[in-house]
Amino acid sequence: MAKKKKNITLISWNVNGLRAAIKKDFFDSIKKLNADIVALQEIKLQEPQRTDEMNSIAGYESNWSYSTVKKGYSGVATYSRMKPKSIKHGIGEPDFDCEGRILELEFDDFILFNVYFPNGQKNDERLQYKLDFYEAFFSYTDEYKKQGRSLIITGDYNTAHNEIDLKHPKANEKRSGFLRIERDWLDRIHAQGYVDTFRHFNPDTEKYSWWSYRSKARDRNVGWRIDYFFVTRDIIDKGWIKETIINNDIFGSDHCPIGLVLEI
Repeated sequence: MAKKKKNITLISWNVNGLRAAIKKDFFDSIKKLNADIVALQEIKLQEPQRTDEMNSIAGYESNWSYSTVKKGYSGVATYSRMKPKSIKHGIGEPDFDCEGRILELEFDDFILFNVYFPNGQKNDERLQYKLDFYEAFFSYTDEYKKQGRSLIITGDYNTAHNEIDLKHPKANEKRSGFLRIERDWLDRIHAQGYVDTFRHFNPDTEKYSWWSYRSKARDRNVGWRIDYFFVTRDIIDKGWIKETIINNDIFGSDHCPIGLVLEI
């Protein structure tokens, strides 16, 4: 008898401070999104600041990773209705793991990575850190890929890939987030067999996931698409992807949630 297929909805959202997002209808938004897995980035808190309300969203178990180098900085959290087979924090590289940017959850059919990739805008040192992070992280995931594992890598990549992915590409060519050296990295992972699911299924759609708080950028839809679901090519080939989503109608952060619906 053929295995009965099930739908799995995944959401990724840079909340730009979970405590701030909670003041802006975060829990109502989570209820509305009704996802099986919710990956949050930039939670900006430490373990003692977690409340019962954060921990006990009905139906979800939660896993957290925090920055150990600075309080109120970075961090990721993953809520899941599906129980993971295993959970890992980081990639075994102390220079990168200390900022609490990576959670790895293994499920029956795939491994999910919730990642908050570094921002390179502060200075040249942070830009190099960002590039080195890309190198270390994808070297790590490549080992799984060589084993034939199905990978879903979601989060804020902090880079717009191509001109279609931001409102004013020419004006931002010399700004971190759209530098050629950063975009080359997304070219590279695409060449290595990781697929940007939204762009794969929506090759000509101009839709954004982040807007500056300045100059009413969101009201004018002057945005960037820097949040992604990249997957290994086998997931595309198996026909697991039923829908890709960018939830522009959900507020509460300078990013909006993005989503992926699988049928497995």
